[in-house]
Order: sequence, then C-alpha cells, then structure tokens
Amino acid sequence: MNSHSSHPAGDAGLGQAPVGRLLFNLALPAIAAQIINVLYNLVDRMYIGHIAGIGPDALTGVGVTMPVITCISAFAALAGMGGAPRASIFMGRGKQKEAEEILGGCTLLLLLISVVLTAVFLLGGRSILLLFGASENTIGYAWDYMKIYVCGTLFVQMALGLNAFINAQGFARTGMMTVTIGAICNIILDPIFIFVLGMDVRGAALATVISQGISCLWTLFFLTGKRTILRIRPQNLRLTPSVILPCMALGLSPFIMQFTESALSVSFNTSLLKYGGDVAVGAMTILSSVMQFCMLPLQGLTQGAQPIISYNYGAGNISRVKQTFLLLLRTAACYSVLLWAVCMFAPRLFICIFTGDAGLIAYTEWAIRIYMAASLIFSVQIACQQTFIALGNARTSVFLALLRKVILLIPLIFILPHFFENQVLGVFIAEPIADTIAVCTTASLFAGTYRRLGKQETDR
Repeated sequence: MNSHSSHPAGDAGLGQAPVGRLLFNLALPAIAAQIINVLYNLVDRMYIGHIAGIGPDALTGVGVTMPVITCISAFAALAGMGGAPRASIFMGRGKQKEAEEILGGCTLLLLLISVVLTAVFLLGGRSILLLFGASENTIGYAWDYMKIYVCGTLFVQMALGLNAFINAQGFARTGMMTVTIGAICNIILDPIFIFVLGMDVRGAALATVISQGISCLWTLFFLTGKRTILRIRPQNLRLTPSVILPCMALGLSPFIMQFTESALSVSFNTSLLKYGGDVAVGAMTILSSVMQFCMLPLQGLTQGAQPIISYNYGAGNISRVKQTFLLLLRTAACYSVLLWAVCMFAPRLFICIFTGDAGLIAYTEWAIRIYMAASLIFSVQIACQQTFIALGNARTSVFLALLRKVILLIPLIFILPHFFENQVLGVFIAEPIADTIAVCTTASLFAGTYRRLGKQETDR
C-alpha cells in the first residue's frame, strides 16, 4: 500500500509540506476540538443546574462524579496517546505494518480496559462516590448519573483513544469532527431527555452515552474505511507485549497528568477551606476554570506538532523535527506572554466570566496574580514535555509528569502555608513555585536531547 501517494492529506504532508503551514493546519482543528470538548461538559452542567427543584443538589451530585469521568479519560490516554506517537514514528520509518500492529493492539487494549472499568465502577461505584465527597443529599443524583455513564465506558475509551490515531496520521479535521459530532448530539439530546422525557440527571447521562457512542462509531468507520492510512485489521487485534508495553510506557505521562488532576483539586480545596473558607475555595474554582480554558490553545498546539515531530523523527528528518519544535516553542511563548499579561494587568477579563459577586471578584483578582505568576514561562514546560512524548521518550516524559504535580505541587500546597503569615498566600504560591522548578528541570533535560538531535543531524 503506497500511503505516500494515496493519502496526500495524511502522512505525505507530515514529511513534505512547509512546517509553518502544516502546524497551523493541524493545530487549529486540535484547538477547536479542545474548546468544543470543554463546552461539551459546560453545557451538560448548565442543563442539570436548571432542573426545577433539584438543580443545585443534582449539579453537586454530578460534580462528585468528575473524578470517575477523569479516570476513564486518563485510561483512554494511556493507550491512545501512548500508541499514537509510536505509530507516527513507525510511519515515518516506512513501517506501515508495524504501525498498524500498534493501532490494532491499542484498540484491543482499550476494549479490555473498558470491560474492567465498567465492572469496577458498577460494582463499587456507590462506595467510590461517598469516598469522593457525596452526601446524603447528593449521593442519589451522583449514583443515578454514574451508573448510566459508566455503561458507556467503551464508547468513551474508543472515541478518545482511537481519535489520537486519527490525529497522528495528520487528519486533524477528521479528529475535530469526532469531538464536534458528540458535542452537537449531546447539546440536542440533553434537553429532550432531561426536560421533555423528565429523566433528570439520568437523562443527562443517557444523552452523554449516546453522543459518545456516535463519536465512537465515527472513529471506527474512519479507521476501517478507505480514507485512513492506518487501518484496524482483525489480525492485528492482539496484545503482543513487545508492541503494547512501549505504548503503555509512553502513555503513562498523559495518564498521570490527567489522573492526578482529581488529587490536585482535592488538595487545593481542602487546604484552602482550612485557611480561607468558602470564598478561597470559590476563588480556586474560578482559577482552575481559567487555567483549564487558557491552556486549551497550548494543548492544541502540541497536539498539532506531535504527528509532525514523531513522523519526521521516525523518517530521520531531524532538521524538520528541530524546525517544528522551535516553531512550537515560539508560538507557545507568544501565547504564554499574552496570557500572563492579561492575568497581571486585566484579570477581571477572565474573572467576570464566572462571577458577578464583588467580594469574590476582588479576592480572585488578588489570587490570580499569584497563581498565574509563572504562566509567562509555562510554554517551555508544555512544548518540551510534549516533544519528549512525540520523540517516544517514555522515561523522561513520565518523570516530568510526576515532577510538577505529584513531587512538587501537592506537597507544597500543604507545606508552604506553615511558612507564611497569610496562609492562603502560601497555598496559592505553591503553583508558581512548582511551575518554575518544573520548567527549569524540563528545559535542562531537553537541552541535552536537543544537542543529541543536532549530533544526529550532523552525523547524517
């Protein structure tokens, strides 16, 4: 199969098209997909919050299920975001068969993970929700939502995990459509099931499951159809250790980054509640929402760069690897500087989107300047860390994923308040301190990798 001539929109562009135009064409749909995915969740919560009589309790109950939803997404990243860069590298080497074996192995892995997660959450879900903070008032809504949502775990795993393989081939617009189709279906089905059919939170969960099911079918149709370069083939649906284990090792970094979000949220909230009360927790809710939304363009940029870097690294075209990385770093740096400037000099542009309460606005305005102080240099962290993944460097990417959140940030959240008279300041300042140390470490490690890339380029 001559993929280079048959699929000009896919891998041929990765090796030949001008890097600037290619990154723009791949990153723009990836950024759009990130934003659509966030809107997906926001619309869900908006509808639930407006259910007559039970809205607040129902919204809180569904909020308690977020760690479970995050966990399911993290496992999809373990297989999908670990396998996709490796598939791109093999495509660059011209090893189509090996790339398809990775796709097939990861597809079966996603299927098996779905079965295990569904069983675990259906059998122990109620106890897990109580552990995550569900109360007597909210456990009913939380469990009603979760027991339907987890029945669609297979759809979530396949839609998220396999979509990474669509993007890895350079089909960014098709990848964006996976998210868009699901989001549109969810927006249409939510009010029908919640209000027209009177199913409350169960209707929201069912709408989500059906929407994810449609996204899943879309990805499967594409990856078994004629337009794709890498195809899911029955003979490749097997768990070969030499194929799967390197994918899981590489996927550990994005898995840890997603999986630890819940632990990070709990750490911030418990510490802030202790030292600053409800207003501090309210400010943190706004800050985490601002951070999540503002990071979407950076995540989209790195997703656009990943297939270019992986493919050309596999092809031995080191000059294009370096060119793509430097363009990614420059673009991300420009965005980070703009983000930092808004947070420092006009923070209300962000804050007033989430609240109109004058007291909370004033408190959050003070907090955001501390919390986002190191956002100026965060482009270095995300560009270098994601490039490690794109180059297939599992060990370093896993270390960096653990470093910022688990090794630095979570301990600092609890340690630093003891060294500040204003203990809430101690909690918020943990973020820029952890970011600065993580950026310096990441940049130092990547400098060595960049020098090795230069040596490879010279040797060729």
